[in-house]
Amino acid sequence: MDALGEQELKLFVESVRRYFKVVTREEPQITSAFLGTTELQGHDYNGIVAFSGSYNGHVIVSMPPQLLKELLLMQGERDISHGNLLDAVGEIANTLAGNARKSLGAGLHISVPVRLHGGAGIQARVRRHPYVITLRWNHQPAVVCIDMERRA
Repeated sequence: MDALGEQELKLFVESVRRYFKVVTREEPQITSAFLGTTELQGHDYNGIVAFSGSYNGHVIVSMPPQLLKELLLMQGERDISHGNLLDAVGEIANTLAGNARKSLGAGLHISVPVRLHGGAGIQARVRRHPYVITLRWNHQPAVVCIDMERRA
């Protein structure tokens, strides 16, 4: 397995920026991008999309409920129930994965999003040190963890 290159990692940062810009008309503040060396503290709502094919791994989007509620309300959605918040974070993870497939090629297969509730730590399953993007939007924090490698 080969580690992702700088350009591949930048596409995820740009995908996060583009998502918020399209949905909210305001880019998020990317507060850091780094290699995770310890278990990362996640937020209450988590969406995970697995990758297979030309890449192996997954992307995790972790957000607090207030951020998801604000995103839903901005999109005209009035149902901000627990189930809808889970659907929203899963859809964000799915959107980021779909954007990755456009750039990384059709050989990248993506799963249906898995949605999890709970602030337990985000754990890497593929890389010992996954790539982590932290951000703030409208004073709300979020984390995107890219835990994937290119197949040799």
